[in-house]
Amino acid sequence: MSGQHEPSGDDGGDGTRLSTGQVDAATVAALGALSKARETTERARGHLYSFHQLTGTADRELDRAVELLRRAGHPGWADRVATEILGRNVIPDHWTFQIVDAYEATYYEPFRQLEQAAVDELADGRAHLHEAAMKAARRTRGHPDHTAGPAVRRHGEPDRHREPPADDTL
Repeated sequence: MSGQHEPSGDDGGDGTRLSTGQVDAATVAALGALSKARETTERARGHLYSFHQLTGTADRELDRAVELLRRAGHPGWADRVATEILGRNVIPDHWTFQIVDAYEATYYEPFRQLEQAAVDELADGRAHLHEAAMKAARRTRGHPDHTAGPAVRRHGEPDRHREPPADDTL
């Protein structure tokens, strides 16, 4: 089955080449590593938001615990929960939203901007060159699910890669 997976030279559906073009392999690899690191920070950021939301949910559940302790005849324990834990800083001087804000301002946003600047300067703004080259190399020519980019809708056919337009009549 030689020749089945051949780079087609097709574009990505938006006029951009799927190949790395004039960017050398070492730069593609370096930008790929930078991108992978930044993508990992996206995951870390998501975990911070989970931490933030879960901690907030727990804090709001403490309101119920305080109420139930009072109803059960344990006002001392209700007072302790209300004064020692409810609304407490999770680290000195910080609630979770402040940790998220500090992470975004101090680390996430500068990292995102630096990666974009590197891609702009070193790859003419073309991100994911490694992945684009891999896709081009692994495509099976002529297979409908191995297209270079978003499918171009043929006359009369629905575009199976996009959501249907919203029904404005509802």
